[in-house]
Amino acid sequence: MTKIVDAVIGGGGMVGLTLGIALARCGLDVVVADPVPEAQALAAGFDGRVSALAFASVRMFKALGIWEYLAPHAQPIEDILVTDAKLGAPPSPFSLHFDHRELGAPLGYIAENRHIRSALFAAARGVTNLKLFSPAALVDLETTANSIDAHLGDGTVVPARLAVAADGRESPIRASMGIGVVSWSYPQWGIVATVHHERPHGGVAYEHFLPSGPFAILPLTGNRSSLVWTERDVVAPGMMELPQLEFDAEIARRFGAHLGKTHAEELRWSYPLRFHLARAYVKPRFALAGDAAHGIHPIAGQGLNLGLKDAAALADVALEAASLGLDPGGIDVLSRYERWRRFDSFTMAMAMDGLNRLFSNDIAPLRLARDLGMGIVDRIGPMRRFFMRHAGGDVGRLPRLMREEAA
Repeated sequence: MTKIVDAVIGGGGMVGLTLGIALARCGLDVVVADPVPEAQALAAGFDGRVSALAFASVRMFKALGIWEYLAPHAQPIEDILVTDAKLGAPPSPFSLHFDHRELGAPLGYIAENRHIRSALFAAARGVTNLKLFSPAALVDLETTANSIDAHLGDGTVVPARLAVAADGRESPIRASMGIGVVSWSYPQWGIVATVHHERPHGGVAYEHFLPSGPFAILPLTGNRSSLVWTERDVVAPGMMELPQLEFDAEIARRFGAHLGKTHAEELRWSYPLRFHLARAYVKPRFALAGDAAHGIHPIAGQGLNLGLKDAAALADVALEAASLGLDPGGIDVLSRYERWRRFDSFTMAMAMDGLNRLFSNDIAPLRLARDLGMGIVDRIGPMRRFFMRHAGGDVGRLPRLMREEAA
């Protein structure tokens, strides 16, 4: 390609493609390059994970024409119940209950990642000035006087005013641009499976804290829930190798009896849990977004919402610059994005890290303190509603796409 496009995005996952749609729908010429073929990304066995979409993220999807494709596959979260207990013991008498009736709307939605990707592909097909190269990885970037040249794996060179890395936690693009990370590994793995149960879940999401970590039961459409089970790294591999009946028995021990008989689908996944924050988010004509910029503990399911807020904020600053006749890849423009998103990402990451360390243990004084804390929050209405709004991504400075008027 010889024409200079406004933006090229490396990574066509949930954050990268959302950003591409946001920029292109407002008139910019955008190229998205992703190494994974569409059919593979949508296959049932590709990922298995689900995402909790905060209501601010849902507003963004509505504003971008994505929600209409996702809505039939998204389960509203009507209530969230947080409990604490030892394995095999009854829950603590202190718990935390978020009820959607206090806000007058669902607390968010749960959707399988493959359905989110499908909705994004469907929405992208209707955006004429968005071009998706797939499968084609962005393998190298070369900055020139007036552009940044993106070299794709198929030999295509795309000159652009702005290049964005949205290519995941390992982010080869981030590494090639010389941006390091602060990172550490948790002594935990996440185990993911879809569980069928006898009784309807009523749209209730359960976060049950066990000494090994949070055990989340996230409602899906139908009599199904997604299990997001945090287990010690020395135990998780053995759990993954259990025969189906024994695996179902371990799930039942942790589920309890409130949903009746349960059984997991045969496909199951596991992921080592890690933390990372990029040391910088931008360079001239270059920015990081989503997991390329940050990776947080999944204890509250905020990872995708954090990345979508990156996309919305970067779209805000780039589109404002373009409307004023400025260069969207200029370092002064991108520095605004970095100042906006780095602090928010850091505070969210450290909050999730602290929650995991507080709850993933069986130390009696800490157990008493956290249980009392949950009980206090549950009984103080304004404090409880603040945490509900925080979980919905509806606090702080919101990008235009996530504000009520943008929906």
